[in-house]
Amino acid sequence: LTNLTKGLTVDSEGGSATTNLAQGLAKAWTHFQGTSTAASVDGLNISSVDDDGTGDYGLHFTNNMSNATYCVTFGIDDDGSATVVIGQDTTNDTMATGNFDFEAFFVNSSNNRTNHDYANHYMVIHGDLA
Repeated sequence: LTNLTKGLTVDSEGGSATTNLAQGLAKAWTHFQGTSTAASVDGLNISSVDDDGTGDYGLHFTNNMSNATYCVTFGIDDDGSATVVIGQDTTNDTMATGNFDFEAFFVNSSNNRTNHDYANHYMVIHGDLA
């Protein structure tokens, strides 16, 4: 529990106040729409989400992470489909301090992986800010 006392000071929304963030708390998160164009609904420390093709996106941080070994936790809305396995993953070798690429996909009963633009994506990023 001693790590909980180590903090990091960052600007709050609007830039006027500061918040002390203990290690282990999320340093970025987003809920964005993946259909048609990638558009953020809400988030923290996310400057943009780009649409690189069907189910293929890039997430960009407002404030960089200190290294590329941060942890990304994904969530996705199944769009009402109960017949497939749905997933998201980071694109190999794209983790950088300021951004990463990822894909959303489904695997059907024939074990075919197909990228798909799902309506709602959720991500939380843990690590150290630069």
